[in-house]
Amino acid sequence: MKFIRLLITFCAMTVLFQVKAQSVCLTTATDTIAPAKVSLLTCAPGRQIYELEGHTGLRLQWEGNDMVANWGLFDFNSPNFVYRFVKGETDYCAGICPTPYFIHQYESDGRRVTEQALALTPAQAMDVISLVLENIKPENRVYRYNYVLDNCATRPLAIIEKAIGDTITLGTDSCATRLAKTFRGVMRHYHTNYPWYQFGIDLALGYGLDRAITSREVAFAPRSLQIMVEDATIPGPDGKPIPLVTETSILSPGAPDGIPDSATPWYLTPLAAMWTLFAFAAIITIYDWRHRKVSRWFDTILYTAYGLTGCVIAFLVFVSVHEASSPNHLILWLNPLLLIIPVSIWLSRRITRYILMMNLVAIAIYASACCFSATWVNAAFIPMILCDTIRSINFILTSNHIKRK
Repeated sequence: MKFIRLLITFCAMTVLFQVKAQSVCLTTATDTIAPAKVSLLTCAPGRQIYELEGHTGLRLQWEGNDMVANWGLFDFNSPNFVYRFVKGETDYCAGICPTPYFIHQYESDGRRVTEQALALTPAQAMDVISLVLENIKPENRVYRYNYVLDNCATRPLAIIEKAIGDTITLGTDSCATRLAKTFRGVMRHYHTNYPWYQFGIDLALGYGLDRAITSREVAFAPRSLQIMVEDATIPGPDGKPIPLVTETSILSPGAPDGIPDSATPWYLTPLAAMWTLFAFAAIITIYDWRHRKVSRWFDTILYTAYGLTGCVIAFLVFVSVHEASSPNHLILWLNPLLLIIPVSIWLSRRITRYILMMNLVAIAIYASACCFSATWVNAAFIPMILCDTIRSINFILTSNHIKRK
């Protein structure tokens, strides 16, 4: 409810500033009564999954106004939000509200808000304000959100660069980039305490997250952008680089790294859960092998779960327009065809054998693809694959034995 109230407030303030937007666009540096100022605001990470990388806003101060522009607004209760989000058709909205209200939203959660005043000339600052107020008009404020390429952090950066007419030379976020050479790596850095969330990302999103990225692309995460802006430079009046940030201040107290949940205990992680599943499958397989039988009830449950997961992956690969959802090598062994097994295992041993043989080939191809590509393999996938493998081999060998007998 808090986020919905924030959305309504931002939209209401956006409407109130439509007339102001038109007048500011006509304002020049010489017309400005007092020097305009632009600051980058960064909110520390929160507990919700959409807050784990933090949040970015632009503080705009001009002619007695003190507002914050924000490109991270969405309505979770909008029609078909989850379906559209999965399909990659999530529309976010730009909005504006008074700075005290913006800060209060994060102060009440104990999340730090850091302000970095930018070394822009009055004319450049007015250009930023004009671009923002043009952007928040009803016909412009809705945009197609992209988690890593077009979000609440990349949009302010692009507007600042457009206003100054040059590229900002960013610093580096050594912490995030130490082991993170891909988008997925940066996500893992910020999702350390949320292994199930990262497990879901690794299932749903494929090779697009594993391409090598530049140090600049790390700035898609608001918290990383804040760190990189601190040492950033822009061309000065004489062409020589000058620091982009003139002053850094804390507007709301709180831990700089935010308030994420405490680390998930190891025994509740996806890795522990999947190895437990494998151990259970191994025990059943040993029992089946000794008694020359197949525990069809277990395979029915297992392949139903795998097949349903494969349906989600197939949807993301073939229907979703998410840039990072395809190609996804997991579809080789996690696909809708596995849903045939829970039926065929009770009706036809021959059909089941053929499907499981193809399944083993697919697993082998997947393993080879992982060896020769940059695809990240979540450690929890290994016991899942082993579980699939031993159950497939058990059925193939056991069904052969029963047939000969």
